[in-house]
Amino acid sequence: MHFKQSVNLFLTYLYLAFVAITSIFFYALSCLIWLATAGFDKRKVILNLYASLWASFYIWCMPIWSVTVKGRGRMDMKKNYVIVSNHQSQLDILVIYRLFFPMRWVSKAEVFRLPVIGWNMRLNGYIKLKRGDKESITRMMERCENLLKNNISVMLFPEGTRSKTGIVKPFKPGAFVLAKKMKKPILPLVINNTKNTLPKHSMQLTGRHDMSITVLDEIPYDRFQAMEIEEISTMVRERIASYVNEHIKLEQEKQIEKQTHSAG
Repeated sequence: MHFKQSVNLFLTYLYLAFVAITSIFFYALSCLIWLATAGFDKRKVILNLYASLWASFYIWCMPIWSVTVKGRGRMDMKKNYVIVSNHQSQLDILVIYRLFFPMRWVSKAEVFRLPVIGWNMRLNGYIKLKRGDKESITRMMERCENLLKNNISVMLFPEGTRSKTGIVKPFKPGAFVLAKKMKKPILPLVINNTKNTLPKHSMQLTGRHDMSITVLDEIPYDRFQAMEIEEISTMVRERIASYVNEHIKLEQEKQIEKQTHSAG
């Protein structure tokens, strides 16, 4: 093993230990905030925003990571949305928390079993999903509908899993069924460069990286009211993909190839 790889591995274990130890403190404070606000903050806005602070702390304390936030002003705290994003890495979650916007996440059931992190997800009222289980999907949709009725935004990764290449995978319909049924606006997010920072199936630090998250314009219900679910899904995917670095590079390569053929 090369010296640089050894250093990266050591720093990775050190960082994970730091996360594990400090999470106990943050969770204890989370419980206190829940107790103090349960009587008047039924939407758990304060608790959700505290979770954003907790998650952002792990970005801020890592000097080799930076996150650029664009378009945060497009999010209206008085509104609620069906929020969707592309998905490249486990870091996407920390990056989205940098928006400091109250929302409830849809997350796979396995994450809820994790000590401290899983407990906090339950405390915040996040939504459990067992992939491939029809009953679990039905319960998830019902929970999301209830949250949206109560002016609480929900956050989903419609790809269903992380993209190893950065190319946005086809979207599953759930988020768009919700938006249409509940007549709620769709808020697309675009994440870039997290796959290089922490690749899929890896927990090892890979050096200095600049990540970004961009909030695109909301898509109001009137815009997709008459559209089929598949059409809505395709429209949102194309809108997100047009801002993803890997798609931009792919389009540039296609244009160069087209110009080369034309010149020939």
